[in-house]
Amino acid sequence: MDTAHRSFPILVALFVLLFGVTSSQPYEEFLQCLEFHDSNITSIVYTRANSSFSSLLESSIRNPRFDTSATPKPLLIFTPRQISHIQSAIRCSRAHRIQIRVRSGGHDYEGLSYSTISPSLTFLVLDLRNLRAIQVDVPSKTAWAQAGATLGELYYAIAAESKKSSTLAFPSGICPTVGLGGQISGGGWGTLLRKYGLAADNVLDTRVIDAEGRILDRASMGEDMFWAIRGGGGNTFGIVIAWKIKLVPVPASVTACTVTRTLEQNATEIVHRWQYVVDKLSNDVFFMVVLNRVVNPIQANATTIQASFNSLYLGSIEGLILMMEAKFPDLGLRRENCVEMSWAKSILYFAGFPLNSPLESLLDRTISATGSAKFKGKSDYVKEPIPISGFEGIWEKLKEVGVQTGGLILASYGGKMSEIPESSIPFPHRAGNIYQVEEVAFWVEDGVEAADGYLNWLRGLYEYMTPYVSKNPREAYANYRDLDIGRNGGGGEGDYRRARSWGSSYYKNNFDRLVRVKTAVDPANFFRNEQSIPPLSSWR
Repeated sequence: MDTAHRSFPILVALFVLLFGVTSSQPYEEFLQCLEFHDSNITSIVYTRANSSFSSLLESSIRNPRFDTSATPKPLLIFTPRQISHIQSAIRCSRAHRIQIRVRSGGHDYEGLSYSTISPSLTFLVLDLRNLRAIQVDVPSKTAWAQAGATLGELYYAIAAESKKSSTLAFPSGICPTVGLGGQISGGGWGTLLRKYGLAADNVLDTRVIDAEGRILDRASMGEDMFWAIRGGGGNTFGIVIAWKIKLVPVPASVTACTVTRTLEQNATEIVHRWQYVVDKLSNDVFFMVVLNRVVNPIQANATTIQASFNSLYLGSIEGLILMMEAKFPDLGLRRENCVEMSWAKSILYFAGFPLNSPLESLLDRTISATGSAKFKGKSDYVKEPIPISGFEGIWEKLKEVGVQTGGLILASYGGKMSEIPESSIPFPHRAGNIYQVEEVAFWVEDGVEAADGYLNWLRGLYEYMTPYVSKNPREAYANYRDLDIGRNGGGGEGDYRRARSWGSSYYKNNFDRLVRVKTAVDPANFFRNEQSIPPLSSWR
């Protein structure tokens, strides 16, 4: 750390704090302000001159698409070790007009937790990696988890505390390196959503630091703000520092299965039939279908389209096979397609780890779900089964890109998701949805031309899907952030009318309530990004 900053007089720091003086090196005044609050705090601040700056920034960039020389970089990275550090950062950022981007796991689909689309924006990254304590209380079936913890760390802690029975879980995502702060802030779905809903549906309390630097819990923030932070998007209402979550019961052994079918193996008809049964199955069953182009396993030098049916059942292999024989015999599920394991192990299974991977693999924060590939994702919701002709058109779109460079992921809905009202939390995608769709493109090539090719292909696929997905609005999932559907100004400056274009897609009728909450708790719009909820004052 550059120690030269420590020589500035406290009097100057106080003057800067009170009057917001700026200079050609704004981080110097920011550091002075921090030192005024805590003389040791600059040891956790990394400026661009620090030798660790680049490696620290890149360590949690999960999408190499936003790790280029052209990507706007933060002025500095701040890695708080205690809550008071965050309070100081908020106060000093406000004094010096430095925007805060909050990063817990680094999985923001558009890189907004550590970057921006505005090259001129002065911002810092508040990286929560040091705030990841987890306390599991097995008797009460609850846990407190700090926002910097990853899903993998949470699942491991739950498994470790309940290892004698292995019958507790938390209904959240399947990527172990996703941070809890962002996951729950956007909803958070996983293999238990048909049984227990989303991660955000299972939050009991929280600790949040607001724009004034105050620490709030559920009682002190009020029910409106508590409602908003559970699915209304991160970096909007305050900085979540911890969640109190409800743990849910699962069997000691669950069943995970994978069945693959190509076009030559009747994949089109099986996927088409899947739509008619998947949302009506027992709540104990979850299905995810991955559609992509692969090397043809039975014809040399040829490719085909493959549908991979991945399922989790809260019960035995025999029980699932009996159910599939009765409800979905077209799949042809067999015992050899399935493995029984603990629920925690099933996370590794769905994340693509080898079957013999130790549970400790959940603790590895360095693993990326896409490896070195760049990616872009979009999302949709299907309310009526897509006809066979519709899938045939999808196959043609997939044939336009290389093997496993583009695809669709279909996640089954129904069950508990249909029982929870749309207004229960900001996430509104409930009854009436058969499944969620993620359209995605992956590429390893560098350069703008290559990226534009894949992005244009993905946008073409998204356009093709228009007749088959939700309408008025065309719904989208907030955690699959997509700036194509609309955004605020480059620095996050909000405009109510402009924000409705994307806000109604993510939140439907809940958007207006989110705006009212934002107006009440952060009227100056201190917490903002290119898709944060704007206050009404920004419109007036």
